[in-house]
Amino acid sequence: MKRLCRLISDYMGMLVLLCAVVALLLPELFSHVKPTVINPLLGVIMFGMGMTLRVEDFRIVFSRPKDVITGCLAQFTVMPLLAWLLARAFSLDEALTVGVVLVGCCPGGTASNVITYLAKGDLALSVGMTGVSTLLAPVMTPLLVWLLADKTVDVDVAGMLLSILWVVILPIVLGLTVKRLWPRLTDRCTAYLPALSSITICLIVMIIIAANASKLLSGGLVIVGVVMLHNLCGLGLGYTVGRLLGMSTAKRRAVAIEVGMQNSGLASSLATLHFAAYPMATIPGAIFSVWHNLSGAAIARLFNKT
Repeated sequence: MKRLCRLISDYMGMLVLLCAVVALLLPELFSHVKPTVINPLLGVIMFGMGMTLRVEDFRIVFSRPKDVITGCLAQFTVMPLLAWLLARAFSLDEALTVGVVLVGCCPGGTASNVITYLAKGDLALSVGMTGVSTLLAPVMTPLLVWLLADKTVDVDVAGMLLSILWVVILPIVLGLTVKRLWPRLTDRCTAYLPALSSITICLIVMIIIAANASKLLSGGLVIVGVVMLHNLCGLGLGYTVGRLLGMSTAKRRAVAIEVGMQNSGLASSLATLHFAAYPMATIPGAIFSVWHNLSGAAIARLFNKT
């Protein structure tokens, strides 16, 4: 069983891609599944992430605050501004603009720590950045979306803040609590958690893509290109920020991956909850979920060779 779970987590990118293609070509298989299940599924991922963390992992915030603060500043400036610029450059409509901006304004992705580990980056810095950016998300994500998208849509800032607290922060706290109260049980489960997260991400991607398959097929090439550029530019600029600040190679890799890999599942969930008038707003998050796992696996392999 552990070997199977390791295969699932190792080939997560390809598995997500396969599921996305199936959902795109056979959306009727998922017609009975409602998008409202995305939130509980995302909560499962966040709960699993909480079970893999320790309170001690957050000590990096106090022992190396400069690195973490620098990384989080890059996280909440580079990706939101890139999203806004790309949406303008490609003249995206309101719905897709909201979706792209939401992806850019979310905290680091749940797979970033794994990719950083595989890329021989600074794992402690990666964990610290993920934790801090996630804790800041209830304030930063709604605020940034309001600043960048409020000219075209009505942003429910308070509702989005509450959604992040319930879907992200609470499950992580519960996961940390379970780990502290039942450490032996948690240790036995740890080997299976990456596979569980991978399968859950696949389910989220399939539900979102199946619900919007016809619209994606009719005009999806542009948004696919925008999402790819968003991720690749984020990775490149994140690495550049680390280099300009004189960080070590391991730190640069961690910052690049944290900045470039977003919590796109959260973006799709928020789009479903708060932008129901714009169904296509969920699409950028779904595409990002597929693409950043592929690009993350590729950059980990590239970094390993250098």
